[in-house]
Amino acid sequence: MTEAEFIAALRRMPLHPGARHLVDDSAVIDAGPLVVTTDTLAEGVHFLPDDPPGDVAWKLVATNLSDLAAKGALVEGVLLNYPLGDSAWDRAFLDGLAAVLTRFGARLIGGDTVSKRGPRTLTLTAFGRDAAAPSRDGAKAGDGLWVTGRIGDAGLGLRIAREGHGPLVLRDAYRRPMPRLVEGRMLGPVVHAMMDVSDGLLIDAARMARASALAVEITLDTIPLSVEAQAFGGTDHAARLAAATAGDDYELLFALPPDTKPPVAATRVGTFSPGEGLTLTDGGQPVALPSRWGYEHQSEG
Repeated sequence: MTEAEFIAALRRMPLHPGARHLVDDSAVIDAGPLVVTTDTLAEGVHFLPDDPPGDVAWKLVATNLSDLAAKGALVEGVLLNYPLGDSAWDRAFLDGLAAVLTRFGARLIGGDTVSKRGPRTLTLTAFGRDAAAPSRDGAKAGDGLWVTGRIGDAGLGLRIAREGHGPLVLRDAYRRPMPRLVEGRMLGPVVHAMMDVSDGLLIDAARMARASALAVEITLDTIPLSVEAQAFGGTDHAARLAAATAGDDYELLFALPPDTKPPVAATRVGTFSPGEGLTLTDGGQPVALPSRWGYEHQSEG
């Protein structure tokens, strides 16, 4: 598939007016203050080599839109940087890209293409507008820590994708996450702090606490597990700890004042207090921190 053929296919996607029908090297956006985020998915790190290309496209867009959701933003558009490789893979990726852009009302602004060399590395930049834009550093002592949805489905889904058996709904939670855009819009004006859970509930909660110069306590027995996760992965301490450190959930993690109920379905999983660091309890009893709190990129050597 040539660059020209790929761009011709992109012109059939939902396009942002500023894209100028993808005939220029630059786009023009006139949307007032913008929220900007970018994410890269690397083959073998963020997706498996045999994951379906359409699912990879979905995840690439959804992970960026999840960052916009954490700012309470409306989606303005996206830029795609893409390595052209196998034509069949590229065409399947384009099908998935069209599906996810249409599903979430995202419009393509532009991007770049290169020739693939080695494992695929895909980068998308997303723009949001009309955002409440809560930061992760605004939590206050006494605030409750809340999370939307369920935690741990994607971690089990990765295991299922690798092993080839297990509930498909869990596998799809890993391959096709659903950014909480509607919830983000409702939460943005009322939360003290908010971010998405990408690397794991524990490590992301610790990041919010550190940014806010506070300590945070997580109650493992309140971490919300789906019915499918309970049946497949269990409900004991080890299962909840695995869920809290797995990552790829793309739920919203947020701080609310004490005795305040969120305007969306969510579960309280912890409390902020003066001090620093992360502590865990389970069934009202303190438990030791695991050696690994979530996923963290590292250089080699």
